[in-house]
Amino acid sequence: MVEPVKLKVASARMLTQSICELEFVRSDGGTLASYTPGAHVKFALPAGERSYSLIDFEPIPDGAAPVSYRFAVQLEAKSSGGSSFMHGLKPGDEVAATAPDNDFPLLADKPALLIAGGIGITPMISMASALQDAGTPFRFHYACRTAAAMAYRDELGERFNDFLTMHFDDVPETALDIAALAGSVGSDEHVYVCGPKGMIDAVKSAMEAAGITQDRIHFELFTSAAELAGDRVFEVEVHATGEVFEIPPGKTIVEVLEAGGVDLMHDCLRGDCGICRTDVIDGIPDHRDVVLSDSEKAEGNVIQICVSRAKSARLVLDL
Repeated sequence: MVEPVKLKVASARMLTQSICELEFVRSDGGTLASYTPGAHVKFALPAGERSYSLIDFEPIPDGAAPVSYRFAVQLEAKSSGGSSFMHGLKPGDEVAATAPDNDFPLLADKPALLIAGGIGITPMISMASALQDAGTPFRFHYACRTAAAMAYRDELGERFNDFLTMHFDDVPETALDIAALAGSVGSDEHVYVCGPKGMIDAVKSAMEAAGITQDRIHFELFTSAAELAGDRVFEVEVHATGEVFEIPPGKTIVEVLEAGGVDLMHDCLRGDCGICRTDVIDGIPDHRDVVLSDSEKAEGNVIQICVSRAKSARLVLDL
């Protein structure tokens, strides 16, 4: 983890029944690090590290120091301690965090199609603000279960009225038509999608079917590794040392191996950044990431160890 700084809660408010907004300043009164649209901050919480995207309705000039950091956090029904801790913060409380990092950068000079699902709206706000400020053509689609569950609905409508289309699951006539969007993408338009895994998978498939090349499809996943019904224990062998680790349901390869002293490189812990990509020497991976292509998954020669598991009893990894 990058050397953290102490942040202090300046304000906290509920945006919806399950989403709170938190604004932070530096505890020591110092200058906050600058960042670019799509960036996140990684917090060191009692339950472990959690990343949240920075929000800006007004673009920050390149290199300028922001006055504060703003985030929106959705309380997860089965929170493992991250979102519930964040929801419990109040003005004056302090928490350690890293400087901003960006695994989801925006090409602000290229026409863009922004697609957000649920709390995946957070990085898109900064992106849309930057695109509008730069005069770059863009389209903005935001899908949510209901209007009441939609964070920043009024603010978004006012700020991006000419560019924004809202979609609600409980209003069929507003349904998000991913296939139609894929068919409308311009020759130089880039696609950005953030939300749950199902939405990202659907958008990626539709875009690829429409002939959109992978270099124009950008995404960030807003869920972490989840235990699925039927998950079972499996073993991971570290090829370099011969060490064997048992991976139980509810634990990831990264978690178990790091606890066992194996030095690993990773970042997102959601399966969307690709940093933890590892070669598979033997065994069959159970892919749960959104980074690898369908052909890479079918070949089974690599695995994203922050989220994926095994279909075989053992995986031998090139570690």
